[in-house]
Amino acid sequence: METFRSLTVLSIEQATALPFLTLRLAQEGMRVIRLENPPHGDPNRWVGQEVIPSPDNGPGHEPGMNAYFLPNNLGKESITLSLGTAEGRDLLHRLVRELPVDIFATNQRPSSNKKLGVDYASLRQLKPDLIWVGITGFGMGHEESAYDPIVQARAGFMELTGDPHGDPMVFGLPMVDLGAGEHAYGQVMKSLYQRAVTGHGALIDISMFQSAVSWMVSPVMLNLSFGQSVTRRGNVHPFFAPVSVYPTADGHIYLAVGNDRQWEALVHLPDFEALEREAYRHNAGRIADVDELNQRMAAITRLMSTEDLVSKCQHIGLPVSRVNSLSEVCADPLIANQLVRARDSRSGMEIAIAPPPLVPEYLRGSKMRMKFPPRLGEHNELVFGALGSDIAGLRARGVL
Repeated sequence: METFRSLTVLSIEQATALPFLTLRLAQEGMRVIRLENPPHGDPNRWVGQEVIPSPDNGPGHEPGMNAYFLPNNLGKESITLSLGTAEGRDLLHRLVRELPVDIFATNQRPSSNKKLGVDYASLRQLKPDLIWVGITGFGMGHEESAYDPIVQARAGFMELTGDPHGDPMVFGLPMVDLGAGEHAYGQVMKSLYQRAVTGHGALIDISMFQSAVSWMVSPVMLNLSFGQSVTRRGNVHPFFAPVSVYPTADGHIYLAVGNDRQWEALVHLPDFEALEREAYRHNAGRIADVDELNQRMAAITRLMSTEDLVSKCQHIGLPVSRVNSLSEVCADPLIANQLVRARDSRSGMEIAIAPPPLVPEYLRGSKMRMKFPPRLGEHNELVFGALGSDIAGLRARGVL
């Protein structure tokens, strides 16, 4: 939408939660400018494998554009600015007023925001209709530092993940970071609507911890209201059976029997008739004997090919999927043509990332292509030059 393309986001971001939010905003067509501290910028630039060939075909790889940094930074611009200097803070305030900035976002500690003059109260004086977004571990009133796995542990995710006889496990993706970013995205869109109606800005305070716990509606109710112990169960479901990962002759499938009708259809398939018994007719009986049932299921499925088993289950309307590798996910026809791509004009390298859940009009219009992630300070001349700033002088004084 043209409405989003007129918006500017200025962000002091690192780690994953906030960069993931601003990636979503860039995919809507907003101008996203990430502000980085000179001389090294976002520490994530230096994490992961060096993958971009050196400029001018020299030996080795280009530093500061490492693999961990790339996926969440498509479509963005990068400027450097030292907020540790009064001149740097004054320049940031000019950016907020004169670009002008519609959305300011940060995931620093709250005390750092105030110290650097980028807290909501300070910036709101410069632009009253500013939408200010802060993502922290535990909310703006708390200084405790947090990474995704720390919050996974505190929010109970790890207690719910893993084998029942093994250690608690961290989830395979940084779900707390990603969830906080998605929740912030929803609040930004809500605030943009409210601003369009009322003319007022907003303060958005996203706690990664509260974001994570908000998903725990069922475990919290079962524990607090009924005293039920909810803990990790491996691959089985607490309420339905058979539901689990099962081996095949050439891989694994995940199969989910969600009601008695589906069970009846399954036990009428060739090779599965041996599972039919009166005690299993209803889900409660299957849950009561879930370990034995799963062993018997696995003895059948491991003799069948994945393709044959998936085909037979789909034919009777039973939810099933092969356990895909990432390469197989990317080749899925529902995904392959939706991948978001970016090409580096310097090296010629092309990268691809997963598409958003709903493809915005902006991305469709660009044929699923975005700008390559920015080099550190790549857009200093573009951004500060628009303010008439003396770029060379700012660099000489250590402001950029």
